[in-house]
Amino acid sequence: MRFLFKNNKLNSSITHWSTSGGLRCIVTSCRAVVLPRFGGPEVMELRDDVSVPNLNPNEVLVRARAVSVNPLDTRMRAGYGRSIFQPLLPIILGRDVSGEVVDVGGSVKSFRVGQEVFGALHPTAARGTYADYVILSEDQLVPKPPSMSHVEASAIPFAALTAWRALKSTARITKGQRVLVIGGGGAVGFAAVQLAVAAGCHVSSTCADESIDRLLAAGAEQAIDYTSEDVEVSLQGHFDAALDTIGVAETERVAISLLKRGGHYMTLQGETASLSDRYGVAIGLPMATTILLKKQLEYQFSHGIAYWWTYMRADPEGLHEIHRLTEAGKLKIPVEKTLPITQVKEAHDAKDQRKIIGKVVLEVD
Repeated sequence: MRFLFKNNKLNSSITHWSTSGGLRCIVTSCRAVVLPRFGGPEVMELRDDVSVPNLNPNEVLVRARAVSVNPLDTRMRAGYGRSIFQPLLPIILGRDVSGEVVDVGGSVKSFRVGQEVFGALHPTAARGTYADYVILSEDQLVPKPPSMSHVEASAIPFAALTAWRALKSTARITKGQRVLVIGGGGAVGFAAVQLAVAAGCHVSSTCADESIDRLLAAGAEQAIDYTSEDVEVSLQGHFDAALDTIGVAETERVAISLLKRGGHYMTLQGETASLSDRYGVAIGLPMATTILLKKQLEYQFSHGIAYWWTYMRADPEGLHEIHRLTEAGKLKIPVEKTLPITQVKEAHDAKDQRKIIGKVVLEVD
């Protein structure tokens, strides 16, 4: 039996047919937030008829229930990464998602239809998660803990994977080491604190005053208000690894001064995308590589430390550890504001204007 119908609530064209495995759902189009050009929040369009590609063998189709707003989303909307995304416009923004599996590719073994999952796309994905239906590869998803809502789950994976890439893949932190997080009040910084604590590290962090109690409750041994304290004086001793989520010249100077020889400095503010946007990929990418190599050599010679630009990357091992920690209640990103996806422009405007400092999640009805 096979039939096609229009789902008025979701504005999605869906084909259902019976198979030996039960009722299967194939979505051909759906509602999505589309970015036709770069600019302010007003350029985003909520369209009802965005096509949904056929699944590759390793892919999973997820009915989104909640998607979070990351700084990368607002920066991409404004033109960050245009050297990559300009030829691909229109694109769909969004990296995080939490929802239910509605279809799986032929080689997918880890998930079944109806299962609740959460996960995140790579930063360069052109078809993002601001949509009723999202496609991710099997290794970009994990089961959602039953104790966690879709809103809570959608706030976690992109930020936590960014922190994981820095601390575990790059610095390879181990139990007993000292870890410094610059900017622990943000989503990536707060995830980094929790990951480092879970790894058995001694964690210190800088933050604004309102985040101190939260960081201490998460297991940080020190939480320093950078607006009222001398960070270099307050943070005694030297650290094995420092993750700088702010990435300005002063935070880089302070973090590097506090590292021991053999330590790792990692910043989220690498220059690869910005230089490629400014000069084009052919010139910008080699220029960024040269700048990074120069800094690595400079700091290796002057301080004996490793210097890195760090980015989120899909990492099955990291995602499964994130799942384990969320299920155990040891990893959570607080959500400050929840809005319906129909108010995506208002959400981006609030983040641009810093009217909402914390995490914003869009619910997908």
